Amino acid sequence: MSLISESFYCAATFLILSTIVDATSLRSNHARIIGGEECNAGQYPFSAAIYVQTNSSKFFCGGALLTKDWVITSGHCVYNAILFTIQVGSNLLDGDDINRQTVATSEYVIHPEFNPDTIENDIGLIKLRMSIKYSLYIQPIQLPYYELSDEQSVTSIGWGQISDYDSDLSNKLRHVSTSVLSNEECRMFYGKQITDNMVCVEGNYNEGTCNGDNGSPLVSWYYGYYLMVGIASFISGNGCESTDPSGYTRTFPYNEWIRNVIS
Repeated sequence: MSLISESFYCAATFLILSTIVDATSLRSNHARIIGGEECNAGQYPFSAAIYVQTNSSKFFCGGALLTKDWVITSGHCVYNAILFTIQVGSNLLDGDDINRQTVATSEYVIHPEFNPDTIENDIGLIKLRMSIKYSLYIQPIQLPYYELSDEQSVTSIGWGQISDYDSDLSNKLRHVSTSVLSNEECRMFYGKQITDNMVCVEGNYNEGTCNGDNGSPLVSWYYGYYLMVGIASFISGNGCESTDPSGYTRTFPYNEWIRNVIS
């Protein structure tokens, strides 16, 4: 997608102390759907495609619809933004789709303790200028009722690139199943700067997030509906197709902050 005309490196100084990943090569702003499959129409009706503009760049992020008026994404996706164009209701970024709704807005709330250098508290909320109309293809995601457990099965979704050798976004929404790593295991890759409010998912079979997936939801199936348990935050500088884990912000610790903002 030519829209990503300039790379977004607001968190490029995130220095991970690790003997496995070169800290200077960690790209904390981007994250992939590698090794996944295309989604069916309406399978993830909360999915949001977010085109972001700052004073100096344009780039793409994923997100999820929380209510008719709010979208949740990563903090680095809203950091210094001046305009968002958001699409919901369609698995396609381009091409006709009668189920798609598109809104523009400039209003957002970033977590007050977001740190662009360490990407701690990497969570943000976008306030829509006009309320979204729910449909079969547009529904809100639920916040989690519980903290993630190690080895729990989860699903990553997004429009990010599907290969290290192809910089284009995927035109169709994709998903991949993976599982949660313990933070102790994650620190083996990324060092002690992995906090309790972050979580990693396995990349053992070249599965996970890539450029353009940042801000996209990590979801868990719970008695007939999906919970948003994480927000795509960072990946290894070794590349999307490495077996290094993908990094997310845990959603559960921020439930109270989210509810206070959107209420």
